[in-house]
Amino acid sequence: MPRASRRTALLALPAAALLALIPSTASAYPNPGTVTGATVVHDPTMIRTSSGKYLLYARGGGLAERSSTDRTAFTAGRDAFTTKPSWWSSYATEAWAPDISYHGGKHLMYYAVSTFGSNNSAIGLATSTTGEPGSWTDHGTVYTSTTSSDYNAIDPNLFVDGDGTWWLSFGSWWSGIKMIQINPSTGKQLATNTKRYSLAARPTGTKAVEAPYVVEHGGYYYLFASYDTCCAGTGSTYKVKVGRATRVTGPYYDKNGVAMTNNGGTPVLESHGRYIGPGGQSIMNDVDGDLIVYHYYDGQDNGTPKLGVNLLDWSSGWPVAY
Repeated sequence: MPRASRRTALLALPAAALLALIPSTASAYPNPGTVTGATVVHDPTMIRTSSGKYLLYARGGGLAERSSTDRTAFTAGRDAFTTKPSWWSSYATEAWAPDISYHGGKHLMYYAVSTFGSNNSAIGLATSTTGEPGSWTDHGTVYTSTTSSDYNAIDPNLFVDGDGTWWLSFGSWWSGIKMIQINPSTGKQLATNTKRYSLAARPTGTKAVEAPYVVEHGGYYYLFASYDTCCAGTGSTYKVKVGRATRVTGPYYDKNGVAMTNNGGTPVLESHGRYIGPGGQSIMNDVDGDLIVYHYYDGQDNGTPKLGVNLLDWSSGWPVAY
């Protein structure tokens, strides 16, 4: 796993030398950092607690937990929910794509309940003081979609802006990535702003864009998203792209000035070698910098989905994995 010493060494390089390290083709993308143990995951989200423990949740059952003390060796734990909330049965039997964060003295976990390829979907919310499996209290649905909707209410991500406003991005296929404003008191949509903003879409051809994640860096808002086909093992064509904006609600543009609502997006991670279809990403700030946490399909292990972790370098104004 790359640690602070490697990051320090890279940032000490002259600008020209550092830019030379930026990948220009898919074959130049970095391999994931070393992780061991319980690393079979899908759609991972991770935080570091005040005690230094890494808590990771991922798709599966009642949201599968992993933990680590060093960000390298991961141990499998219990599901987040001891008993699955009863309302799930209206949508599916298991949860997808969790998003964990810590605000106001408690952990929040937004998550999706749906079935593959359907937009009869719901985003739920649970809270916990510790973030540990079995400690979560569910608060029901936050946002839903039906088969008559032009969007899909899955893949949620909470972003808390510097001015204290809360925003939830979400979406998969259909008309793309959406955003709503959240009431910090309830964790649900703000009653005085019920607008649904559009952040990214693919108006023609495939509709395959999903899994949004928003961060702020250096005066810009950055929207990461997964493009193309997920969940097909070694046949997956998933990749991570990014755009940036001066307002959290967009418009977001890629490095070439193409709007993300018009199929824009600058590549961050793509398939290379055994590491096929990276995506389902989340971004985490750690002691040695920002991390991109994602899954990929292992071409040397029958396409098993595994955990990928890389640091991000922002010196060019755009996130570059290393």
